[in-house]
Amino acid sequence: MTNKSNESSTVDVVIVGAGAAGCLYAATLAQKGKKVLVLEAGNSWTLGDLVSSQIWARRLKWQGASVEAAGKNPFSHNHGTGSGFGGAALHHFGTWPRLRPDDFRTRSKYGQGLDWPIGYDELRPYYDAIQKEVGISGDAQKEIWRPPGTPYPMPPLKVFAQAKVLARGFEKLGLHTAPLPLIVNSRPYKGRPSCQYDGWCEAGCPIGALANPLVTYFQQAQDAGAEFRAHCNVTRVLTDAKTGNATGVEYFVGEERKEQHAKVVILAASIVQNPRIMLNSASDKHPQGLSNSNGLVGAYITMDALALVYGLFPEDTENHFGVNAGQLLHRGDFVGADRPYGPYQWQIAPSMKPNDLLGIATTRPDLFGQELHEFMRRATKHLASMAGFAGGVAQRDNRVELAQDKDAQGMRKARLFHSFSPNTLALWEHLVAQGRDVMKAAGAMKSDIWSGPPGGSHLIGGTIMGKSSADSVTNSYGRTHQVKNVVLAGSGLFPAGSGTSPTYTLHAVALRSAKHMLARWNDYSI
Repeated sequence: MTNKSNESSTVDVVIVGAGAAGCLYAATLAQKGKKVLVLEAGNSWTLGDLVSSQIWARRLKWQGASVEAAGKNPFSHNHGTGSGFGGAALHHFGTWPRLRPDDFRTRSKYGQGLDWPIGYDELRPYYDAIQKEVGISGDAQKEIWRPPGTPYPMPPLKVFAQAKVLARGFEKLGLHTAPLPLIVNSRPYKGRPSCQYDGWCEAGCPIGALANPLVTYFQQAQDAGAEFRAHCNVTRVLTDAKTGNATGVEYFVGEERKEQHAKVVILAASIVQNPRIMLNSASDKHPQGLSNSNGLVGAYITMDALALVYGLFPEDTENHFGVNAGQLLHRGDFVGADRPYGPYQWQIAPSMKPNDLLGIATTRPDLFGQELHEFMRRATKHLASMAGFAGGVAQRDNRVELAQDKDAQGMRKARLFHSFSPNTLALWEHLVAQGRDVMKAAGAMKSDIWSGPPGGSHLIGGTIMGKSSADSVTNSYGRTHQVKNVVLAGSGLFPAGSGTSPTYTLHAVALRSAKHMLARWNDYSI
């Protein structure tokens, strides 16, 4: 926690959420002299709170009010969200590829999903600035799918036996691989040590080799004078009865209700919580919720369909070494003669532990007792795995809405409705078949190859950006069309994804937007 300020005073900016986007905004604005307050619902984590344990890793996930899951492919959002300083980026795996030019125009070029209101060229300088600041390990030349940009500041991480085994399978099938670009240090960078390859990224990184917010923008924001308060559960944006502009936020500390007034409000909570707060902020000026006269707040939730494929091999795969994200990457284009439409990627050879999220045991939930013991004896030395991400297609019916049940503060809980499009499920089936072919080509016996059911990952949308209020919630800078001093941040702004992690792009979008706000401060603030 930083210095205490008078809670009743008006700040320049109040930011809801101390995750990746919130911390970046806080640092960028505070460094230019703005009085910034960040309200976070979770704990005030420090690096010293991070413990390399599967049980402790769960403490970093969402700890707030439960979220109802609905739809044909319901999704438990806890997996990809966070709670506390650093947010989801505190425990994320650090996979940081860039979106490609076609990712921004899937509707106009392929007739699928939605277009972005901006293109790659608008984000390229911010991608470059972010990677220099936080550090990325990789090999830009080997990434034949990578769009133009400056090379990575660090060489790629080490490659262990598991990745080498699977790489030969991709090679035999004519599928190119490259080192996975990661915000994990392959050598010391800006005072932070290099990775020790013990595979505990999901539990955070107590040595700071993974560039989570605690060692990047959070620290910069504190150094610049931004204040962070933990255990502050924001329930609504307060608005002026005459103008409809935001005047601050309402929040609770336990059962105590408080208000924080601000010139600008930035909602940088999760994909689920941003729409929830906006819908709960209904007023006479905003009867359907904040900036929701078009009914699009909460709409167009999109996620990738996750294909998990496994194989057992004769040699020792050293699957406990490395990082959780994987060691190698293969990215597929949008179209192909022998497959359904959609961008996709393979993250190859993640480090694994005995159980839990990336657990060896949990790859075979059908086994019990002695059969499970026998499988574990073999698999701990000989298992190889990879994760395929089939890019989702934006659908308006996939949405966050308010449920009837309420939380302890009387705020209605969120309901997350999600169904994969038929095209996305077809692409997922293609990836499963392709993954099995890779395992076989790499040397696994057919009887030693298996896969899991479709899962969900890389959640985006819900408060999408666009060119006008007719088709979106915000403009390309995250500024709501209907309330000039409310800005949204995070991957909820994305109209479309790319079958890949959104976190790098989330940073680039936030940096572009924060600089735009500073350049036009008098227009934003009230």
